[in-house]
Amino acid sequence: MKKALICGVSGQDGAYLAKLLLSKGYDVYGSSRDAQLSSFVNLGKLGIFDKVKKISMSITDFRSVLQVISKVMPDEIYNLAGQSSVGLSFEQPVETLESIATGTLNLLEAIRFIKKEIRLYNAGSSECFGDTDGEKADEETPFRPKSPYAVAKSTAYWEVSNYRDAYDLYACSGILFNHESPLRPSRFVTKKIINSVCNIGNGSDEKLKLGNIDISRDWGWAPEYTMAMWKMLQLEKPEDFVIATGKSYTLREFIVLAFDEVNLDWKDYVEIDESLFRPSDIRTSISNPEKAENKLNWKATVYLPQIIKKMIGIEQEKYSN
Repeated sequence: MKKALICGVSGQDGAYLAKLLLSKGYDVYGSSRDAQLSSFVNLGKLGIFDKVKKISMSITDFRSVLQVISKVMPDEIYNLAGQSSVGLSFEQPVETLESIATGTLNLLEAIRFIKKEIRLYNAGSSECFGDTDGEKADEETPFRPKSPYAVAKSTAYWEVSNYRDAYDLYACSGILFNHESPLRPSRFVTKKIINSVCNIGNGSDEKLKLGNIDISRDWGWAPEYTMAMWKMLQLEKPEDFVIATGKSYTLREFIVLAFDEVNLDWKDYVEIDESLFRPSDIRTSISNPEKAENKLNWKATVYLPQIIKKMIGIEQEKYSN
């Protein structure tokens, strides 16, 4: 039985990944800063709360990381921990850099120190690419980060690359474009839209306040993306991969599709709030995920219209119960 340690198991990706690994017969450990106080709500929603071994670990504390890895001695580590909001990173740049860049470095150093063959997956981000002037980003596209979050993710990416080359570690990064699910926290704009659409569709007179709705993103289905993470650690040699759908939509299109699901005209309910604009933002984010299809035999099958339908369907269940 393989052992896996998921750093950040309480988040959207961590929970779906835990469910996937359990289905493959793994012994799954999940870390949180304080496992005794954390609620692990997402594990409960997926019905796997009692199947994951919860363990306390502060990813920014090297001693804590070393102790946990030495105790668990996993075959695979999935680094999904760290501050996950681009918007929040402008308010908390230091915490963002420490939790992502220092956290990743601690994992790499601990693996090097222990001298056990541990495979590390690192969660990268399409935010690292910045604006590509409409060109599809792939594994060779240069990084031009435009937020503290993207700077931190770029740093972590190069840390992984450096340790892979310098110390022959099995370490790789998945450069994931946006991916959504019902487990998304409401501070993310996609879940904010879904929640408001369902509220309004059920009689609320609220207004949906948004920032720049002309940005374009490549949105995928989170449960599918965890399969790509696992596949990356099953290759003979570690490689980095762009994981995405290859299709982009504007946030405006997202809004229209969501309101169409409840037969309403979005223009009657959406207000643009300039205070929600970010200091800098990526206008267009678009991908070329061909390498993942060719080398991982992975291809996205769920696209934005189905994602919105799925998320609204699950959110609407709250009103029927």
